[in-house]
Amino acid sequence: MSRGNNERLTVQVYGKISQGRPRLLDLFAGAGGAGEGYRLAGFEVVACDIRRQPHNPHEFYQGDALTVLDILLDGKAWNGYRLRDFAAIHASPPCQEYSASRHLRDANYPHARKAQKLIAPIRERFERTGLLWIIENVVGSELPDALELCGSMFGLPIRRHRWFSCSRLLFAPGPCRHTEGFYNCVGGKVRGYGTLASGKTYHCKDGAKRRREGYYPLTVGQAAMGIDWMNKDELSQAIPPAYTRSIGEQLLAGLP
Repeated sequence: MSRGNNERLTVQVYGKISQGRPRLLDLFAGAGGAGEGYRLAGFEVVACDIRRQPHNPHEFYQGDALTVLDILLDGKAWNGYRLRDFAAIHASPPCQEYSASRHLRDANYPHARKAQKLIAPIRERFERTGLLWIIENVVGSELPDALELCGSMFGLPIRRHRWFSCSRLLFAPGPCRHTEGFYNCVGGKVRGYGTLASGKTYHCKDGAKRRREGYYPLTVGQAAMGIDWMNKDELSQAIPPAYTRSIGEQLLAGLP
């Protein structure tokens, strides 16, 4: 299924769009980890990101999220879609300015370019859409009413905590079930920690003991995340589809 371009947005379409499913707009879609969870839950996913995402497996359009929302809120069509064509909308704005590691960046690279904080303008627009909406970001971001999810809640060997703020009350599948050994995909690498780390224990400057990290091939990170189509850089920016599948199933249960 292909639709005409608008505002010089480019389009890539993979596969046939299923019929009879409620449609979800996935903004800041990246390579499609969040979108895939919603698809598994039962949504038809239309994805958008400011950068081209050749590995995103959903109907994809390149464009700026704020511009897309302004077009839809103005009652205009965006790539053949209008606001009424969507049942829900998700956004994963850039997390750099909300991450705890930003303090290390600011201390070591004081002149580094900073990303724009987009949670507030996204949420303001979302609330005007009248749709079900979800905003995802890192722990500590500007989402004080958020639900926190972790890979260990879903039986994944991933310790990646993320916050989800939603226009509807959400529930976690249970508490974190952290194991001593776990993986994380960070900085373009698949890293193992605890019992999955390699090398000897070493002492940090503050006297604390830490175990050297182990590095693993792409296939290990893909299996840990429940994602088999991304490269290491994309995995570093993604969330496991299990998170949004759980959220999507809760949203669908409340739809008429």
